[in-house]
Amino acid sequence: MPRVVPDQKSKYDNEEFFRKLSRECEIKYTGFRDRPHEERQARFQNACRDGRSEVAFVATGTNLSLQFFPANLHGDQRQVPTREYVDFERETGKVHLKAPMILNGVCVIWRGWIDLQRLDGMGFLEYDDERAQHEDALAQAAFEEARRRTRDFEDRDRSHREDLEDPVVSKIWD
Repeated sequence: MPRVVPDQKSKYDNEEFFRKLSRECEIKYTGFRDRPHEERQARFQNACRDGRSEVAFVATGTNLSLQFFPANLHGDQRQVPTREYVDFERETGKVHLKAPMILNGVCVIWRGWIDLQRLDGMGFLEYDDERAQHEDALAQAAFEEARRRTRDFEDRDRSHREDLEDPVVSKIWD
């Protein structure tokens, strides 16, 4: 089953959902809302260092669970995100983040920064053309494999039916 839609770029450019989120807008860290602010700050920084976090686009209420790794490395327990994905050093008091993902069938990169004291900041989505091409190729290969299997099945089915209709076999039963 393909993970992406057939025309990702068109969906990204034309859907209101992506148009809103592609403009830089206010975001907030949404993890551990029931805990004291100081604990939330510590948990947020630890989560970033572990390569994950939860954020929300304030204007739309869209919540995302982000992973700060290259698209092909999601899930490796001992992996530490590189500075390309989690950068505490670019600006004092802020962390700059990058998270590639497939969202609603479209390859995108979430980019943003969060103030380490207030736990809010700015973020946006951008279309990930390189990954989109890779995912399109995977989807095309899966489609071709399914087509090949269907063709093989139909060939075997046709051969089986021909064997059943063989006149030699028919005479045996008469």
